[in-house]
Amino acid sequence: MRVLRCQSLLVDKQYQATRPISRFLIGTRKDPTLLSISEAVSDLKARKTTPSALLKSCLERIAARNGHLNAFTHLASTDELIRKALLADARWAQGTPQGPLDGIPIAVKANICTKEHPTTCASNILKDFTSPIDATAVRLLMQHGVIILGKTNMDEFGMGSTNIHSAHGPAYNPLGPVPEGHLGGRSPGGSSGGSASAVAANMCFAALGSDTGGSVRTPAAYTGIVGFKPSYGRFSRRGLVAYASSLDTIGLLTKKVADAKILYDILAQYDEKDSTCLQINEEPTVLHGDLNGVRVGIPQEYFMTGLSSAVLQAWNAAAQHLASRGATVVPVSLPNTKHALPAYYVIAPAEASSNLARYDGIRYGHQSERCDSTLKHELYTATRTEGFGTEVKRRIMLGTFVLQANSYTSYFLQAQKLRRLVQSDFDNVFAKPNPLRSTDSGSHNSANGVDILLTPSAMGSAPLLADIANDTGETPVNEYADDALTIPASLAGLPALVIPYGQDTEGMPVGVQLLGQYGNDRAVLDIGKMLEACRTPN
Repeated sequence: MRVLRCQSLLVDKQYQATRPISRFLIGTRKDPTLLSISEAVSDLKARKTTPSALLKSCLERIAARNGHLNAFTHLASTDELIRKALLADARWAQGTPQGPLDGIPIAVKANICTKEHPTTCASNILKDFTSPIDATAVRLLMQHGVIILGKTNMDEFGMGSTNIHSAHGPAYNPLGPVPEGHLGGRSPGGSSGGSASAVAANMCFAALGSDTGGSVRTPAAYTGIVGFKPSYGRFSRRGLVAYASSLDTIGLLTKKVADAKILYDILAQYDEKDSTCLQINEEPTVLHGDLNGVRVGIPQEYFMTGLSSAVLQAWNAAAQHLASRGATVVPVSLPNTKHALPAYYVIAPAEASSNLARYDGIRYGHQSERCDSTLKHELYTATRTEGFGTEVKRRIMLGTFVLQANSYTSYFLQAQKLRRLVQSDFDNVFAKPNPLRSTDSGSHNSANGVDILLTPSAMGSAPLLADIANDTGETPVNEYADDALTIPASLAGLPALVIPYGQDTEGMPVGVQLLGQYGNDRAVLDIGKMLEACRTPN
């Protein structure tokens, strides 16, 4: 698999041909792309920088690094980006910004619809597709003045954990050596690997991703950044191309937890055009500089075979740091965790086989030119064979099998029952009741339950792409098994936050994961911010 240099990404030539931008730059305290969103906003308010300066730095980084990292698959017109930045410059100069993020450059995953950029889902079957709408999440960001740089690489239709299943070739992890032209580097995780790589390489200030079974959190862990999956239904899914509809969420990839909180406050809006979007009344988090009164659960079932020593050390360090801030750390049991992985790999492919049935060569996407038959089924077969990649075909076939009449009860219904058991496990350990479940007079765990769970986020650090390609060539099971730590929260629809919290012996980052009760997204982010502050600098 080779790295493709998309024609629209010849930004070095476009950029060099664009001269006016240099006239609008002013000094900054350091390379602007190294700033977090909150730091950049602070500099914008203090007039230490401008949106044009922020954009210029991002474009320079993209021109220098994207040819190797393959993180962006499409970049907006440089002239158009500059036009938007200059308008934001003027608004900040006049003291009338559209919001705190006015002029901040952000990237968007290729399965999130945008009118100005192709929405390919990294698939040949959608290689020429441009959406007639902006996703609600994109629209909300643009209303606050965010500049959308372009679209990022991903596993095709979100089906993968390593970003090797892409029609554009793999994205690369910017941490560690990145040889050009072959699989010599490390995975940035998947399926939001391009978004994670772009943020970690400072090519943008944040990125939207999507998370079905860990597709934001695994990339965050592998690239040493923050990844946040909200409660299912908290962000609108309108404009997110469906993979598994009962699991898909739009997620955030940022440099700091505070940045994720800023984006969350913009995106956590009810959308009447999304039937899965819910109005949730979140109780404010009461933290007075410490975690006194907060109970943190350590799920014993997450001590899984295969956890690296670096991950165990990070997990232990995070627990100690939370305790040092006043939290009570206690062991808890989630006995049905062992069923989460097999249940997911029945439910998700089943929903995918239904959702992807629309890509038949007539209604949506690519249409085969090799088949001149007037028979629809022959056109469907030729189109889907050409358009879908190997991993997507595998999951469609698996999903179709489990939905057959003679398999439905044995597989799909059983998986749904196991999903409910996983959800019940979480409800039984949290102090607060799940607002989506019927309860009696209140949670029976109000006294002994926990407020948050602390778990590992991945089995180890980012693997080598060559090793993944070799393993996947023989069997995909090893790749699927890497999702065991992130899938339970997806099945239960819980908010989950990954924070980088250490390194392995080769200097690659490892992370920890915080899980909250359904709807307690802000509490997860607030506690995560305090945990992040305890982290020993790398």
